Amino acid sequence: MLVLAIIGVLMGIAIPKYQDYRERIKQAQAIQDIRVIQILVKSYAEDSGSYPASLATVGNGGKLDPWGRPYVYLDLTSPKNMGKARKDRRLFPLNSDFDLYSLGKDGVSAAPIGSAVSLDDVIRAAGGGFIGLAKRY
Repeated sequence: MLVLAIIGVLMGIAIPKYQDYRERIKQAQAIQDIRVIQILVKSYAEDSGSYPASLATVGNGGKLDPWGRPYVYLDLTSPKNMGKARKDRRLFPLNSDFDLYSLGKDGVSAAPIGSAVSLDDVIRAAGGGFIGLAKRY
């Protein structure tokens, strides 16, 4: 009986730690993906003189984040996207060129990254100077 209780306690500690570890791996993968996609988008813009209309233009239209959802891309230089930029906690736009992010674990997001549903998003901010969790920006 005592052995079963000890195993139960150890499992109660180990399983949440393992789940946290797996989530950190997914976040790291999303950060790496966004870095690569950012390079492709910037390279396309340098070659063509404008940002792509979608990620499909740079060969990443079907790319899914580690949680199985497509990455979100928005060309902020396009007149049709004016006012759609993601915003920081002070409601200033995160980027002036393009937004690129993952909806994170919960799959839900809001334009201001200070919103509770946006804290787990993996974002690109400061023109690519920051790529990471929204709650850390």
